[in-house]
Amino acid sequence: MTAPELYFHLKKTLDKNGIPSPQFEAMCIAEHIFGKRLPEIMIERQEASEEQINFCNSILYRRISGEPLQYLLGKWEFYGFPFYVGEGVLIPRQDTETLIEKVLSLRFEGAPKIADLCSGSGCIGITLCKKIPHADVTAVEISERAAGYINKNNRLNGTFMRLVTGDVLNPKTAAMFKDLDLIVCNPPYLTKEDMENLQTEVKHEPQQALFGGIDGLDMYRGITPLWKDALKPGGYIIFEAGAGQAESVRKILSENGFKNTEITKDLCGIERVISGQLL
Repeated sequence: MTAPELYFHLKKTLDKNGIPSPQFEAMCIAEHIFGKRLPEIMIERQEASEEQINFCNSILYRRISGEPLQYLLGKWEFYGFPFYVGEGVLIPRQDTETLIEKVLSLRFEGAPKIADLCSGSGCIGITLCKKIPHADVTAVEISERAAGYINKNNRLNGTFMRLVTGDVLNPKTAAMFKDLDLIVCNPPYLTKEDMENLQTEVKHEPQQALFGGIDGLDMYRGITPLWKDALKPGGYIIFEAGAGQAESVRKILSENGFKNTEITKDLCGIERVISGQLL
């Protein structure tokens, strides 16, 4: 079997089994297997080895069984940078790039001190390290498994984001931080109803990184009053939220003394990012 034939086998099998975007996923898997871009694979028409064919069929079986494509590939792109992902860590999503855009629209004097709460894979904090090279960024993550991915992704991207393994809702953790210019956070925000209706792929992601309480707002209620004292005057907090939650999150910020609250829509027009300034 040639490499192009293996690609078409991938696409046909994924499509037959109801996988969304079978052409895109087949391309991603083929490029992962052969270590080349799809146009090269199609032009060169190399023979696929028995090992490559077996690996392809293994990935197909696991994908059809519901495992996320990103976990099978072991790496995924966020804001143009590569990140290791796998069981125990939330998959970086394009929605979250809206948070990065909001941060990059702000002006800071000198080297901003930034805390990335509920850091997960570290994609937000590490991207900010790359885009604001002089920034002093610290990730806070409770999961030791996710913390392992943060360390790997730091090395992968050549960044030097610090890591605190701790609970963002523990006052002792928050007390470790002072004079921050910015707090960024993509917390668990799925509601009880959301959790009962998860897509098969999402069920493989850690529930601790998904479930935000009955209405999805528990982490916003806990983080905002606890961490506002870690900000310097004029500092910002920026959250990601789920569809339909933005106004509720903005209200939480306002009730805790934040001014200049703004809501930013993602590329799909969903109110995705909420920011506020502590004056």
